[in-house]
Amino acid sequence: MRNRRGFTLIELLVVIAIIAVLIALLLPAVQAAREAARRSQCINNLKQLGLAVANYIDRNQVMPVLFGNYSNLGGPPPGGAWPLGWGVGILPGLEQQPLFNAVNYSFGSDNTVQNNTVAITKVNVYICPSESRQVGPWQTTSWTNYHANTGGPASVRTWSGVILPIRSDPNNLPGQTNASPAANLGPLSLAGITDGTSNTSCFSEKLVGIGGSTPVLLAATANARRCAFPSTLGVTPDVGTVTSSLAFINNCNALPGTTQAYVPTQWTGAVWHGSHGGTLHFNAYSHMNTPNKMSCFAVGGPGGPPGGWWDAITATSNHAGGVNVVFCDGSVRFIKDSINMQNWWAIGTRDGGEVVSSDAL
Repeated sequence: MRNRRGFTLIELLVVIAIIAVLIALLLPAVQAAREAARRSQCINNLKQLGLAVANYIDRNQVMPVLFGNYSNLGGPPPGGAWPLGWGVGILPGLEQQPLFNAVNYSFGSDNTVQNNTVAITKVNVYICPSESRQVGPWQTTSWTNYHANTGGPASVRTWSGVILPIRSDPNNLPGQTNASPAANLGPLSLAGITDGTSNTSCFSEKLVGIGGSTPVLLAATANARRCAFPSTLGVTPDVGTVTSSLAFINNCNALPGTTQAYVPTQWTGAVWHGSHGGTLHFNAYSHMNTPNKMSCFAVGGPGGPPGGWWDAITATSNHAGGVNVVFCDGSVRFIKDSINMQNWWAIGTRDGGEVVSSDAL
């Protein structure tokens, strides 16, 4: 009789176990490599935004504005329409001249009939490849992960960033409580960035919202960073100190897990082409809370619960350990979640006089 050769059951199980171990070892490496590629593409996107801003400055001698045509929309926000935002203004610098030509400046971004082409167009450079959601909270295609810097702690000064509302109608624009309401508004020239363009952030990342009408609990960590939660403290704006902003942020970070997000804030990043003075979540963020911490809105803020000029509208991303930031000189740096709060505040202001070394970021 001829002997039959083959694997025994034990040998087969050992081979399967070895293969399983190899797969378990390889999968994290493959996932890490993919995330590295996505993060690299995100950096490239932000570099393109930085270059588009430089081109905008060459053409207009000023920085892009947060929103620029609200005077044609029946009154300024909040309460008015959704004006066209900075995402529209820099389109020519992103090689999107035909899309820019299709914009109707007589209407807002929520006038989807009059601005139909803009309302439905997906612009890939405005979307981070590491974003796990593939549809927007309003229009499924025209959403954004990149938000403009509106400034640091509001108790020191509101609108202390670089992408600002226009000052054409300062008496009707909310958010200015000091004696000179037009002083902090745009458009801003490079000469106004006295801290230096390499020390002042221009855009960072923010996870897109989930939409819907069911509130998210803070304990639901998968979606909590996509929303904003009600703090139990207010902020005293424009008083030149960080005291009330610091208390507000500490209160925000200590909210119980049962706290519910305010539903309108679940529309973060809803439109790349629109903005709103009382709903900065659309395409703006603030240097209040440090990266990937909670977003919160202050008690009694004139911007309202959706997130206004003195709320903590926090930069967030799916990159492990931090967020990408493009500075006003066009350079992109990865800012860790562990950054010192004062340093994060410092790079959010254009003329605060702070000095931040590169190794502190």
